[in-house]
Amino acid sequence: MNSYEYKIIPAPSKGRKGKNVKGPEGRFANALEQALNEMASAGWEFQRSETLPSEERSGLASSTTRFRSVLVFRRYINGASPLLRKVLDGPTLPELPAPVELLTSETDSGIALERDTDKPILQSVTDDKVSENLEETDERGPTAT
Repeated sequence: MNSYEYKIIPAPSKGRKGKNVKGPEGRFANALEQALNEMASAGWEFQRSETLPSEERSGLASSTTRFRSVLVFRRYINGASPLLRKVLDGPTLPELPAPVELLTSETDSGIALERDTDKPILQSVTDDKVSENLEETDERGPTAT
């Protein structure tokens, strides 16, 4: 089960000047963007914005209700998220099958393996193939079989 901790901060009420930012809407958007980016750089994930009632004193004996806008963030308690942990750990490799035993003189079926022991296996096969091909050719080229 995933465990989160939450952080709630007040939404910006005034805009912030910025490069190429014009008008009150642009300044407000810039202030909101900076608040979100600051929290994201600290590892907090933005969840939502809420407008909630807040009861405040007004005078000696009375109170009024004002609505406040807040930004809700969350992050995993135990460090990185499961998805990030999976990415950082990397892919897991499948297990390889057990190595196959090399046959030396006989197989289980009783068929003997023969090869020229003076030549390496690869060279032995290649030389045999070349000699077979030479026998099938004459001066005019390969013969059809």
